Amino acid sequence: MVKWLKWLAAAGVLGVLLLAGVAVALQHWLRTEDFRARVEKEAAAALGVPLKLGRLSVDLFPVPAVAVDQVRLQTKPSALSVERVEARPRWAALLMGRLEIKTLVVRQAVLPQTGIAALTAVMQKKDKDKGKKPEPAAPGKPLVLPQSVLLDNITWIDEKGQPITIDAKADLTDDGLLDSASFKVVAGRFEGTHGEIKQEGKEWPVEIAIGGGHVKGKLQLQPGKAAGLQLLTGQLTTENVEVSALTAPSKPLTGKLQAQTTLRSEYKDPGQIVDVLQTSTHFTVRNAELQGIDLARAVQTVGLSRGGSTRLDTLAGQVNTQGKTVHLTNLVATSGSLSATGNVTLAANKSLSGRVAVDLAHGALGVPLAVGGTLDEPSVTLTSAALAGSAVGAATTSIGDKIGNGLRGLFGK
Repeated sequence: MVKWLKWLAAAGVLGVLLLAGVAVALQHWLRTEDFRARVEKEAAAALGVPLKLGRLSVDLFPVPAVAVDQVRLQTKPSALSVERVEARPRWAALLMGRLEIKTLVVRQAVLPQTGIAALTAVMQKKDKDKGKKPEPAAPGKPLVLPQSVLLDNITWIDEKGQPITIDAKADLTDDGLLDSASFKVVAGRFEGTHGEIKQEGKEWPVEIAIGGGHVKGKLQLQPGKAAGLQLLTGQLTTENVEVSALTAPSKPLTGKLQAQTTLRSEYKDPGQIVDVLQTSTHFTVRNAELQGIDLARAVQTVGLSRGGSTRLDTLAGQVNTQGKTVHLTNLVATSGSLSATGNVTLAANKSLSGRVAVDLAHGALGVPLAVGGTLDEPSVTLTSAALAGSAVGAATTSIGDKIGNGLRGLFGK
C-alpha cells in the first residue's frame, strides 16, 4: 500500500513538473516578438482596424489561464482599450481537442461609443465588400460562449463624452442561456445603481435598486413568429424611484415615480434587442417639479417667458417607446394653481415636440402651448392658432384657437 502511495505521489509530482514545463515553454513562445506580430496582423485583418497587443502569457495561479495585456484597437476618432483579458479554458475539453472557454475575464476596459460605432461600420463594410452574408448557426448546435464572464472596471463613454463604469458578472447555462447576472455602477451616471437577474424555470426575475427605490419584474424568452427570431417580453414595476436618477445628468423632472411597464423585443441578433425594443408604461410622479418651464408664467406672458420651473402635486400619463424615440401621451398634471393635459414626443436626438393645454385657477382656461426645444432646454410658446385668436380679439383663448384654425393659411401651422 505504501509503495502504491509513493508511486501515486511521484506521478503527481511528475504531472505538476510536466505542466510547469509546458507552461514555461508556452510563455517563451507567446512572448516572442514574431508570435505577437503575427497575432496582431491576423486580428487586424479580420477586424479591419489596427490592433496592438502587450504581453501574452500563460498563468498557472490562481487558476490556469491564457492572458493578454494592454489590448488597443486603433479605431477613429477614439480607440478601444482593455488592460487585461484572461481566458480560462475547460481543460478536460482541451485534452479532447475542443476549445471551450470556462471563464472570460475582462479588466479595466475603456470603450467609447464613437470607437464601437467605428468598429461596427468597418466590419459591416468588409462583409459588404466581400458579399458576405451572416451564416446562421447550425440547427441544434450551441454557440461557443464562455460559461462565465467577469467584467472588472469597464468604462463606456457615450457620444457626449459622459462615462459610466461598471462591475458585472454573468453565468450561462449549458445551452447558452443566461443563468444569472449581477452588476453595479461604480462611477459616472447612475453611480450606486445595482441589480441582479436569475433564471427560474422559463422566467428571469429582475431586481434593480436605483434612485432610492427599485425596479422589479420578470422577463420571458421564447421563439419568435418567424424562423430564427427570438421574442423577449417582460413586465416591470417601479416603486419610489427619483425620476432625475433615470435621466442623469439631465434633470428635466424631479419627483417620486411609480410605474407599470411592459416590454417587447423580437430580434434575430442579440445586438438588435435595444434597437427594436418597444415599451409601454403607465406612470405617476408625485411631488414633481418640471425644470426649464414655468407653465403659469408662459400663459400669463403669452408664451414669451423662458426658463423657470413648475411645481406639480402629480404628473400622470403613458410613455411608449420605439427604439430611442419616446412618446408621452395622455399627460395630466395638477397643482394648486394650474392643471394641464397634453402629448409630447422626445426624438432620438433629444428634441421635443408636442402640445399641452393649461388651465389656471384664476384666469385663462384651455390655453394651448406648443412644446419645443430639447430635453435639457425645453420651451413652450402659444400655438399659432392661439396667437391668431388673440390677434382678432377673441373673447377666450379656446375660441381664439378655433378662429386661428380658420386662418391657418395666414399664420402657418
